[in-house]
Parts: sequence; structure tokens; C-alpha cells
Amino acid sequence: MQIRRINASDWPAIMDIQAASYPSIEPESLTVMQNKAELGPQTSFVAEHHGKIIGYCLAHPWLLGTPPALAQQLSPCPQPDTLYLHDMALAPLARGQGLGQAFFQQLLQQGQQLQLGSISLVAIAGASSYWSTMGCEICPIDKDLSSYTTDACYMVRRL
Repeated sequence: MQIRRINASDWPAIMDIQAASYPSIEPESLTVMQNKAELGPQTSFVAEHHGKIIGYCLAHPWLLGTPPALAQQLSPCPQPDTLYLHDMALAPLARGQGLGQAFFQQLLQQGQQLQLGSISLVAIAGASSYWSTMGCEICPIDKDLSSYTTDACYMVRRL
């Protein structure tokens, strides 16, 4: 298995994995997903196994406590202080094999290299327990998370 930067030819597989991973919400558009990767080219990547994309991670520098709404195109953040994990999803055959941990370790390294103080994310669909195992803690914020699922919560892992 190889973790690498996203190529233009990877997007159909990324979009398929997104659709399969989030049946309870409307998938984000290709344009929105590509926007996130453009904001964080060094912190967005895929996992490839035997020539097939089996997972992806989209993260970009952002401001702590201000998670963007879903389906929103963004401009670069002028003074980021967190690495915002927009989305990480795995194909069903890749789950339970440590790929999520490998992605997260890569994000930790990149966040430190970028001299950001944390990794932040919005956990949905019961994923807060998973993110807790990665050292993320729920942090109450005054930001509306209604574009996410009803159980959405903002989480932060300090670097």
C-alpha cells in the first residue's frame, strides 16, 4: 500500500468512496472536494493498493474553532493555526487495517512541519469515539454545524 498525493485521475475513485461512506448526507460536489485538496496539497492524499484507490484524506490549514460548512468552497486562510481535517474516508475493503491511523500519523507530521498548533475536525455519524482514540477531544464552539449530521461535534487534537 502506498500513501501519496492526489492525482487528477484519482478523483472518480475519491468520489465513489465518498458516496459509499456517507449514505446519510448528500455527497459534496467534485468542485468542493477539489477545492479542499487545492487548499492543502501537502496535507491531502490517497492510499493506493494494487493500482486501486482505497482511501483518501483531505485536510487544509484553517482557523481553530471555525469549521467550514459542508459543500462550501473556500479561499486560502491567511493566518491558519490548525490543520482542518475536512474528510477522511476508506473503501469498505480497507477498513480495520490501520489505514486511518496511517493517514492521521501523516497529518500529525504535516501539521508539525507547518507549525500549526492542532488538528481539528467535525466528527459525524458516531465517529467521535473513533477520533477520541486518536487523541482528539470534543471542543464546544459557537459555530453552527447544521450542514453536518445531527450528532456532529467539533474535535481538536493539540500538536
